[in-house]
This record gives sequence, structure tokens and C-alpha cells, in this order.
Amino acid sequence: MDPTGSDIHGEAARVREQGPVGLVELPGKVVAWAVSDPALLKELLTDPRVSKDPRQHWPAWINGEITPDWPLFTWVAVTNMFTAYGADHRRLRKLVAPAFSARRTAALRPRIEEVTGELIERLAAVPAGGTADLREGYCYPIPIQVICELFGVADAGMRERLRTLVDSVFNTTADAAEVAATFEGLHALLGELVTLKRETPGDDLTSLLISNREEDGSRLTEGELVDTLLLVISAGHETTVNLLDNAIHLLLTHPEQLALVREGRAAWSDVIEETLRVDAPIASLPLRYAVEDIQAGEVTIRKGEAILAAYAAAGRNPAYHGPDAAGFDLTRVNKEHLAFGHGVHFCLGAPLARLEAEIALPALFERFPEMELARPTEELGHIASFISNGHRTLPVVLRPAGPGAG
Repeated sequence: MDPTGSDIHGEAARVREQGPVGLVELPGKVVAWAVSDPALLKELLTDPRVSKDPRQHWPAWINGEITPDWPLFTWVAVTNMFTAYGADHRRLRKLVAPAFSARRTAALRPRIEEVTGELIERLAAVPAGGTADLREGYCYPIPIQVICELFGVADAGMRERLRTLVDSVFNTTADAAEVAATFEGLHALLGELVTLKRETPGDDLTSLLISNREEDGSRLTEGELVDTLLLVISAGHETTVNLLDNAIHLLLTHPEQLALVREGRAAWSDVIEETLRVDAPIASLPLRYAVEDIQAGEVTIRKGEAILAAYAAAGRNPAYHGPDAAGFDLTRVNKEHLAFGHGVHFCLGAPLARLEAEIALPALFERFPEMELARPTEELGHIASFISNGHRTLPVVLRPAGPGAG
């Protein structure tokens, strides 16, 4: 796997060429089985013989072969529902799930609309003919503002530090020093947040988790508390940033599809689901482990071997989406995808991500109907990751310059 993420979909195609399941090499010469067949991937994501807990089920971790300088260390070292298995996972998920209920998510709509409106007005101040980086100025601020408010991260400096550290978690080119600094920095920062909220609790999820911890420590250890905050805050914005980024890019590079939306022949929900399928915000997600030998199609995944969920490869699998699987088509009948996972580890924040996109996308395109990319796609770059799938920058001209400009 290319740690720079320079050709996510070319790499995904090469993964599919190996068949439904194929061996890939991650940084540090760690070998894993990449699963790109959607049906098989769904089976494995719900199979109790597949674990996310390296402490119980990954010999490389148990034997000390995985050290803190491994680029993906944070992905496997945390102790939260992302890496939990069985009863531990159910216990941890039950503590967080109420914060992402349908009622609580719907209640966030007015605030998301307010944040979106403020950002739109800021963009409107860009002179005609001028450029704006929408990834930085629109795709990032909406989800990070919402998730930080949900968790009571009010301090702007703390938010900026948090964003920088989370970006580093997704950077699969990080060297040993950066990996160690990020892991320590995140736990120090979130430890600060926990201390702050213990002293001055509020109506936020951090305070709720702390109260659960202090009422009954067996429900949530101190380490699990901090790592749960790490999971939901990082997952709560990075994937939505990429969803917005990719959706805007796809619409601007497929004007005939944007026309379908404007003519009422396709809905914004079609845009969101087709974007999630064709340009999954998380391209490949590490890691899972075989609890025992598992027959996966013609391949036997041996006990203790690592498994990589290849979401980008699955989303464009021609066996399920036809020969035009790589195409962005809002009229496609089958837009099924696994971008939010499947089974017990299905993303709790999926409804919130969809709601943010449902508000942010139409607001942007309605306010700037003549918007166009300022640079060709090949010049936008890709963030340095084979996990996170998004552009390095998304510069657009919001309004063309007037007659005689320049």
C-alpha cells in the first residue's frame, strides 16, 4: 500500500485484481489480507471470528513486534470501541450511542445550519474572480465545529491542536518521531479536556462520559475514557471533511450530474450516497484479526492474521456495480456502499455525517451557482494517507470576474 495515497483508486483496482481477498503490505512490512468483495467484506465484518482487539488476537502485537514507532500504531494501540471485541465492545458502544441517537442528531440541525450560514457569508466576501480553498474554508470547519461543540471543546486553541493531531493520525507517511509525538500529544490534550470537564462539567458528551466513569469505574476505565474521546472526535470530523470535499469535487467535474440535481431529477441524498460509494472517505481501514482459521472464498485466513477492510476497492467493484462502477452516476439504482462500515462496528456518527452533508452541499451550490474548480484535478493533490481519501486542497472560483475584470 502506498503510504502517500497518491493513487487511491489505481491501488484499489490492483487490490481487486488479486481477487475478493488478496495480500497487501502495510508500512513496516506488516502483511494483511485486503478484502475488496462487498458481500465477503460484509460477512467478515459481522463474523464473530473476526476481532478488532490486537491484545487478544494479533500475535504481532502480543509478541511485541508492533512498536510505538509503527506509522499505524495509534490505530491499533487505543483502547476504545474501535478496537474492542465482544462484550467489551457492547459495553463501550452503549455508553456513547445515546449521544448519536436520531433525536439528538436531529436536534443539531439548527446549529449546523447556523455554522454553514456563517461560513457561506465568509466565502461570499471573496471578490469575484478570486479563489477560495473549500477544503480548508468549508469542508473542515463544519464537522469540526459541530463535533467539538458536542464534546464541549470550547477553546479555539485546543480545537486547532486537536485538528492538527488528528490529521497526523491519518498521515500514513509519518516517521517514528511524528507517530510517537502524535500519540502522546493526543492523550495529553484529551487528558487536559477531561481535567477541565471534571472541574467545570457542562451539557456535553465529555462530561457525560466522565460522570459514567465516576458513578461506576467498571463501566469505563480512565484509559477507555480518553481513547473513546479520541475515537469519536477524530472519526466525527475527518470522514465528513472528505465526504464534503469529494462530493463538491465530483459535482464540479460532472456538470451533467449537477444539472440533474438542479432540475430536480436527482436528490441531494443521491449525491451523498453515490459519493460515499464511488469515493469512500475512508479508503482502507486497519485492522481486524482472525480469531480462528476462516475460509474466505478460496482463501484461508489463518488464526491471528491481519485483515484490511478495503472500502474504496469495494465501492467500485464491477462485479456489484457493473462495468461503469468507477463512474459518478446519480441515477444509478444500486448505490449500496460500506463507507460507514457494517455490523456491530457500523459508524455511530453516520446519521450526523449525512445530516451535515445534506445541509452543507445545497447551501453552497445554491449560493454560488457559477462555482468552478480553480485548478485541474491532477493539481489538487491527495492527503498523505492510504486510509483517508481526500484532496490536499480544493480551490474554487466562487463567482467569475465581471466584464473587463483584470
